[in-house]
Amino acid sequence: MPTTSTVAARTGGHRGVPAGWRIVIVLAITQTIGYGCLYYAFAVLLHPMAAGLHASPATITGAFTVAVLTWAACAMPVGRWLDRHGGRALMTGGSLAGTALLVAWSQVHAVWQLYLVFLGLGAAMAMALYDAATAVVVSWFGPEQRARAVLTMIVVAGFASTIFMPLTGWLEHRHGWRVTLLVLAGIYGAVAVPLHVLVLRRPTVGGPSHSRAGAEQRRELLRAAVGDSRFWCLAVAFVAHAAAMSTMAIHLVGYLASRGHPATLAATVAGLLGALSVTGRLLLTATARRIRLTTAVAAIFTVQAAAALSLAVVAGTRVGAIVAVTCFGLGFGVASLAGPALLADRYGTAAYGSIAGTLATPVTLAKAVAPLGAAALYAASGGYLPVLVVVGGLCLVAAAGILARASTPSPEIQGAARPSRTATGGDRAQPPGSRAFRSHPPRSAAAS
Repeated sequence: MPTTSTVAARTGGHRGVPAGWRIVIVLAITQTIGYGCLYYAFAVLLHPMAAGLHASPATITGAFTVAVLTWAACAMPVGRWLDRHGGRALMTGGSLAGTALLVAWSQVHAVWQLYLVFLGLGAAMAMALYDAATAVVVSWFGPEQRARAVLTMIVVAGFASTIFMPLTGWLEHRHGWRVTLLVLAGIYGAVAVPLHVLVLRRPTVGGPSHSRAGAEQRRELLRAAVGDSRFWCLAVAFVAHAAAMSTMAIHLVGYLASRGHPATLAATVAGLLGALSVTGRLLLTATARRIRLTTAVAAIFTVQAAAALSLAVVAGTRVGAIVAVTCFGLGFGVASLAGPALLADRYGTAAYGSIAGTLATPVTLAKAVAPLGAAALYAASGGYLPVLVVVGGLCLVAAAGILARASTPSPEIQGAARPSRTATGGDRAQPPGSRAFRSHPPRSAAAS
């Protein structure tokens, strides 16, 4: 007998490829291209844009901050839309908007125009990138295969920077930043738009009801989640971890250069973070087959804390810097895999988009604000040591938040409609006390 999640993944499949896995493959492709064109291109084009627009790099960087803040503001409405309508229209619209805004970006001639374009890009990224894609994947799979499906998508998308940053740099060197953006717009629009509109859809059998009763159930599940102390423990954990990761991503090159390493070596060592994020995700999946997911995640966060704190001692040597950055990088992409598994296992998938969107808002804000706070701390202290101490402390806070257990479920949870798997791997209402609200999530959600 096939597992329930396998039945769900096969619904509507043809030619031997289950429908759910076709969607995973498509989203792996569109996320790789989307992140490469909409997100990573900015870092490569920053200085050419600053020169072309006669503005400082700091002023240009402010546009990207606007995009991230807009992304955070859109997280909750995007999540609610995904719960009600699925991802096809939303992600198709996001990829269309992203394509148009890449073209508009190539035509800006003033800083205010750049900021306006990036205001729109923030909304487009919220609609078309990781948060929306994960919600679509989660809706197609039960606990046995959910983590494997999410892992497949994000491991492939983890190579976005490896592919597109060199490509963007080569295009800019040959043709300038404006033509480069037009080429990226052509690539993104030609691939993402048709794939999203032709392949994405909701599970056709056993999915949650979209009637008034279904909408009320989703609202009740969301209220139950935000009234659950475990949810806020996870929120603290992922916000702290996001702040640490974004701080290190922005300031690591400068720190290594301050320790006497050549700029090329500092950039190369810092570049390990992207590749190691894939390694860390694979390591988490393998480890979580044997131990509880929360234990594995907390252990990785603790290793990151030790690595950040040890940088102050060992980063003066090439070998020491590489070893410390390697240990830190293993946890760089762990939250993107652990978060969906923990949320979907505890709260089910009927209101996953709304619940995940509620969590994504402060996490995205932390990513935007933390590097600025770290820069201010560096300026005030005259060195990077306090920054490293804060990064290490944030990783320890994240580990503690992951391990924290909610005590007695709140009245809101006890009275909420409970999600559990149907015969198709979807979720349906169940009495209070079933697996999704246990304080100790079982290993199966991470071991798939």
